[in-house]
Amino acid sequence: MATADPGSGNGQPLLVLGKIGEILDAFSLSRPSLTLGEIRDATGFPVSTVQRLVTNMVSLGFLDRQGDQVRVGVKMAYWAAPAVKGVDVLDLIVPVLRQLRDVTGETASFFRAEQGHRVCVALAETHHALRREMHVGKIMPLHAGSASRVLLAWDDVLAKEILAKPLGPITDSTITSAEELAAALKQTRADGYAITIGEREQGASGLSAPVFKANGELAGCITISGPTIRMPLDRCLDWLDLLIEAAEQATRLLGGRFPTTM
Repeated sequence: MATADPGSGNGQPLLVLGKIGEILDAFSLSRPSLTLGEIRDATGFPVSTVQRLVTNMVSLGFLDRQGDQVRVGVKMAYWAAPAVKGVDVLDLIVPVLRQLRDVTGETASFFRAEQGHRVCVALAETHHALRREMHVGKIMPLHAGSASRVLLAWDDVLAKEILAKPLGPITDSTITSAEELAAALKQTRADGYAITIGEREQGASGLSAPVFKANGELAGCITISGPTIRMPLDRCLDWLDLLIEAAEQATRLLGGRFPTTM
């Protein structure tokens, strides 16, 4: 197969750049380290091609080698930083939310923790007539709902502050015990996501996953939410892969990475 002339103007990348891109795409936040065999399985490239390209990518800082594992090179974070410099985070997040909304049909939101509450800072609203009220700027308690679980699970200082306060009931399903909520946060961090039903609002479901900054700190969380009649537990579980992929995409757009300790 002939490689394209980069100056020919036909818009086709050099073949080797395409292969490098496919190798980098093999990595994800859930699989940050891969063996050569796993890269071969993910790309379909011959063993010799994988070995040659990975060796060259390690020498250039595209990848880092750790024993028989390789991962995306730390140097890539420095190269990625100028891409998001001066770009509003929400400008990067909103297209991810819209894509998630279009696939699931339900509202996709981005939440941050602000002054002891959680706040919706970006939104792609469902087109369904039956919907749960949500808007940019909406302020909600931090001890109820899937987004709250995620925001607390990856922020130990904030979690201690919330757990030390009275946890008032919002619905019959709201966790009001500090010990029970602490256990739920531990499980959320172990799972990498949270699903709640009727915890903040009766008849509403939500599933959330974390988005991280370049330093590994939590940037916020992406949430899919809607009426439980359309989002029973089985449907929420079916959408987990879509949610986690969206959160990983958002993290990559921010030049982020998973924290070193999960």
